[in-house]
Amino acid sequence: MFDKLNLGELGKVFEDIQEKAKKLQEESENRIFTAKSGGGLVKVSINGKGEVVDIEIDDSLLEDKESLQILLISAVNDALKMVEDEKKRVAMSLMGDVNPFGQK
Repeated sequence: MFDKLNLGELGKVFEDIQEKAKKLQEESENRIFTAKSGGGLVKVSINGKGEVVDIEIDDSLLEDKESLQILLISAVNDALKMVEDEKKRVAMSLMGDVNPFGQK
């Protein structure tokens, strides 16, 4: 089973993966994920680090605090889910590159 394992190349493989992981993480952190709720009455943008970077609220909601709160919570949760999905996508992408047996 391990006869094709090239230990000399294993270190290089892990270095390459680490470099790719760092690049993918930086790219993900710089992406902006935007979610809308209430048919676009509330829009929340979150970066790949999970930080809220923008919130847009339609003026019609300013007099309806309860609706505003519900729509804001919904948009924030949706945007955070997008960030988590991106993290999973990046992790799966990296896992696909791990192959210490030298086979493609």
